[in-house]
Amino acid sequence: MVLGQPGQVLRAGATRLAVWGDPIEHSRSPQLHAAAYRVLGLDWTYERRRVSEADFAAVLASLDDSWRGLSLTMPLKGVAFAAARRNDRRAELTGATNTLLLGRDGPSGFNTDIGGIVRALAEEGFDAVDRARIVGAGATATSALVALGELGTRRVEIAARRPSAVDPLRELGERLGVAVAAVDLAAPVHTSVPLTIATLPGDAPVTDAAADALAGPGGLLLDVVYGHWPTALSAAWDRAGRRAVSGLGMLLHQAVLQVRIFTAGDPHVPLDDEASVIAAMRQAVVGD
Repeated sequence: MVLGQPGQVLRAGATRLAVWGDPIEHSRSPQLHAAAYRVLGLDWTYERRRVSEADFAAVLASLDDSWRGLSLTMPLKGVAFAAARRNDRRAELTGATNTLLLGRDGPSGFNTDIGGIVRALAEEGFDAVDRARIVGAGATATSALVALGELGTRRVEIAARRPSAVDPLRELGERLGVAVAAVDLAAPVHTSVPLTIATLPGDAPVTDAAADALAGPGGLLLDVVYGHWPTALSAAWDRAGRRAVSGLGMLLHQAVLQVRIFTAGDPHVPLDDEASVIAAMRQAVVGD
């Protein structure tokens, strides 16, 4: 007998998965993954567990052979990257691993956030884009920049409060062949772009004046936030009569890639009847 969450008993030999982070209560990953495995006919369990950065290594080492993989959210993407015996190219570029496939010879790491952004933008008609703006210069901005590079973007403005925060992103842009320029988040005027990706936390303070200045010439807004909606930026896009989409699409598609990894070991191998899997996952978090 194997104990899972309090009050839960798993059959011997059960395949276990989980999402870890701190905090973790907001995560929608359990609904997404449970929907996928029902369609796939897999009797797998997917838990939610609060794990701190300090406790990560010890908790990871405590897992037994019933564990197949982990989804990682903040603040664990850096320590997961370090724990992997190997990481895919997307994780190597960003230094961020949000998926671990567990095995006897050690975990393999992947970054599915980038693919989630690419696939979410494709649903909005962006199979390619020549220039764009990223709002925020944190860890998620790194994944957004790599995603834009994969879409053929050659010029990216990064709106940040501190210009120095953009320096690592400028260096990454050089590796990707993307020209990165820093602009002041509070600037009263911005250049016109067809696409803006917002990577700020949902409760990040942004003045109406700053948000409105970004919205007017900002094209489509993909705001990676999904738990705090509307955000200050999405509200500004609404005032400007422009389209804003939440991070639910990104969340959905990065989870699809995780399911591919957990079932086939490869994010590039499509699932059986993947369209039905995606429809069930979308229904689980969006409802339409």
